[in-house]
Amino acid sequence: MNARPRLTPGLSFADRRDGWVGDIALAGLLFALAAVFPYVIGFHYLVSPIELQFLVSVALIAPLALRSHYPLVMLVLSGTAGVAHLLVANGPLPALVVVPVVVYSVAREVDAVSSRSAVLIGMFGAIVGPTHWYLSNGWDVNFLVVVMLVCTGMVLTPYVIGRRLRESAKAKEAAELLEHERVQTLLAERDQRARMAEINARQQIARELHDIVAHSVSVMVVQAEGGRALAAKKPEKAAEVLETIAGTGREALVEMRRIVGVLRDTPDEESTYAPMPGLDDIAEMVHRTGDRVVLRTTGHQPSCGPATQLTVYRIVQEALTNFLKHAGPRARAEVELRFGADRITIEISDDGLGSGARSDGLGYGLKGMRERVSAMGGTLEAGPRADGGFRVCAVVPLTSTGSHRRVGSHSREQPKGPP
Repeated sequence: MNARPRLTPGLSFADRRDGWVGDIALAGLLFALAAVFPYVIGFHYLVSPIELQFLVSVALIAPLALRSHYPLVMLVLSGTAGVAHLLVANGPLPALVVVPVVVYSVAREVDAVSSRSAVLIGMFGAIVGPTHWYLSNGWDVNFLVVVMLVCTGMVLTPYVIGRRLRESAKAKEAAELLEHERVQTLLAERDQRARMAEINARQQIARELHDIVAHSVSVMVVQAEGGRALAAKKPEKAAEVLETIAGTGREALVEMRRIVGVLRDTPDEESTYAPMPGLDDIAEMVHRTGDRVVLRTTGHQPSCGPATQLTVYRIVQEALTNFLKHAGPRARAEVELRFGADRITIEISDDGLGSGARSDGLGYGLKGMRERVSAMGGTLEAGPRADGGFRVCAVVPLTSTGSHRRVGSHSREQPKGPP
């Protein structure tokens, strides 16, 4: 499928392995029938010796060996032999049978402009030859006309056939080329789709890994720092902090195992069937973050697909990761989920450093959130607040199934994490 077909009507015979063999065989056959056999039976005209007529016949027939590879050279050589024919014979020699073969070969193998030279040379011979024979033999005028018409037909008929076959071959090969290009286009489009699917899969995996690792590590760092200070004042609370760190690490390992299982050729049962986090897991995630984050919900939680639930979960997770990394140690944040009939609105705001926060420029959090929300047909706004702090607001549309589950009052504060 990678080799491009060539338009080769002018080389249709030459391209064959037996091109030379076929041309030489044809020339040899006509040589035996139109030159040797008449010589054996004593066919000759009285104008010149039979040996000279034999040489002219050979000169007419021999160029046929070049017809596929050098058709114009064949035409010149045969045309020159035709002029010699007028000088050595006062009638048509049997070797003139090559005339339609020569004309056809030129018409079939040469472009339109050059092939017309065969018609000009052939028509010249079709008029001059019979006229010469008429004057030499005293033919009747009607017979002269008949001979001229026959000679003209021997030129025009093979030329028309040759041109038609050449044009048909060109049209067929042009159609094959068009089909080849169409197939190549389809293959290129298929490869492009495969590459895009691979890129999208890699981006999705990269987002998942970023969200899991960044959030889990941020939570563990915050809890560890708080636990270090807490251990000096309330040692009995240190175990609770350590349990939060351990739980966060275990959850991160489960999700990492699920993602790695997708990449394997033969995923294990645990990684294949590990559930994806959803709306019901957001409260637990906020709880592990600590008492600096408050979760509020408004409306009734709708029944929606796992893709929508995962998107909402990751938006909250990434926003809280950024909060823990950049807002400052004394900042507080609020996560609000507003459930509507056709959308879920997620708003995470904090009172931290906002535009004054430093960034290393290496994160992909906001970009990942935008890609997730955009993939679900939603919108996302993120930026510093005018009165300080940072705000992320995402709207994820959904198709309601008519089944809603109440998760609490219209405005409910979730349990706080360990002190």
